[in-house]
Amino acid sequence: MTNSMEGKVAVVTGASSGIGWSISQRLIESGAKIVAFARNEVKLAELARNFPGKVTPVTGDVTRKEDLERLVDTVRENFGKIDAVIPNAGIARVRPFDASGSDDINEQFSVNFVGAFETVRHLTTYIQPGGAVVFITTFLTKAAIPGLSVYSASKAALSCLTRSLAAELAPEIRVNAVAPGPIATRIWGTVGLDPETLDAVGKQVSSRLFPGAFGKPEDIAGAVAFLCSDSAANIFGHELMVDGGYTCG
Repeated sequence: MTNSMEGKVAVVTGASSGIGWSISQRLIESGAKIVAFARNEVKLAELARNFPGKVTPVTGDVTRKEDLERLVDTVRENFGKIDAVIPNAGIARVRPFDASGSDDINEQFSVNFVGAFETVRHLTTYIQPGGAVVFITTFLTKAAIPGLSVYSASKAALSCLTRSLAAELAPEIRVNAVAPGPIATRIWGTVGLDPETLDAVGKQVSSRLFPGAFGKPEDIAGAVAFLCSDSAANIFGHELMVDGGYTCG
């Protein structure tokens, strides 16, 4: 068996940038066609231009039921069946615990957990036997960084969902997760820290990484492509840490 996705169809949310963009590109290079879902219509169009005939773009928000229903309609009308779902859309905000509230919880859980849950729920009936769901969690399910309690909790819920859903959908559908460590993407600059603090935190985190630097989106894309492929046919309910060794010590 190989990591080939030749002739297969995958749905990737949050596909317009960062990890989602890299996952889409990697799966296409492995032979798959992609239904790319994200809020940024311009970037989705760019992705489609880069890979003619390989990308079906759908503009939408994972927190909006009507947008997810439109995603389902696109899958049904264009393909009928799919082979993989990667609910990658996510957000992160740095908030001290004593400054966090229901708005912070609702914002991050609605995208990171509920959005991922609802994406898979809407698409499950279209996933072919032997297909895969790959959630994107975080190394912070095994480690702790101050100010990320809500974000970490939202991803921990997704980690638990990975194992529960793996048991519920097996053996027809394989459910696993990839847990990125610190990755150099645009989301790192949207967490709410000023540039000086962001740089200081980045240096502190990098000092714990075996390569000495943040990982690349391509590192996560390779792990996702593996878990979507037939090479991972006997892997269920696993959370694959791709964290530069951060959680080793």
